[in-house]
Amino acid sequence: MTGASEGRGRGTAGPPVAARTRMPRDERRTQLLTIAEELFASHGYHHISMDDIADRAGVGKPVLYRHFPSKLDLYLALIDDQGDRLVRAVHVTLDPFREPAPGISASDLDALAVDGLAVIEGIVRAYVAYARTAGRSAALLFESDVMRDPVVRARVLAPDARIAGAFADVLVRITDLDADEALVVSRTCTAVGRAAATEAVRPDGTASADDVTRLVPRLVWRGVHGMLRRPRAGALDAAAAPSADVAPGPDAALDGSTAGI
Repeated sequence: MTGASEGRGRGTAGPPVAARTRMPRDERRTQLLTIAEELFASHGYHHISMDDIADRAGVGKPVLYRHFPSKLDLYLALIDDQGDRLVRAVHVTLDPFREPAPGISASDLDALAVDGLAVIEGIVRAYVAYARTAGRSAALLFESDVMRDPVVRARVLAPDARIAGAFADVLVRITDLDADEALVVSRTCTAVGRAAATEAVRPDGTASADDVTRLVPRLVWRGVHGMLRRPRAGALDAAAAPSADVAPGPDAALDGSTAGI
């Protein structure tokens, strides 16, 4: 056990809501995770005890400890689950940009008209969408009250690190940044995505989620746009030329102007 204390939060979680019934092991584990997620997200780590979780689940503490050796282990399992959900959401946006399209060599990617603003918008939108879908459970990643514990802190920040690595791969392809420089920029962008998601779901927030996903990427894009590689003359003209029935991307309004800000 690290600095995160087991604590006793009796009385915080309320009366038990489940009768004591036998369940298959996997089903019981899922039940315990669901109940613990609700309690930790609502009351924080330190105000909830294993007694509270066992009482709410209608089981004895020995059953709970057979699935999770400690409160910290249970909390980390929840953080890992929420982190995986966030990473999956962002990868849906990034994956199409991480590999060349069929028939296009990686060396010619710099000649393509890459919609960089769309990539950044996608990242911020994925963070915001995750936070809105997760509801109070997003607090486990974005507002954990155990960040001074080094084990918890590392696990809370791990999803951002995974996302930053994926985004850095994209930046290396579409900018003149080397791998280390791209990682610095991508880490900053994921921090912005996290902040944007927190802002979008604040109960007292004045901006809607749509406003956040529109404004924040444009702020970030001003910096990334200056790092983009410029197309080589004559390279992949056919691939880069827009189709007659395809509307210009959002980059068109931002290239060389400040319109829309």
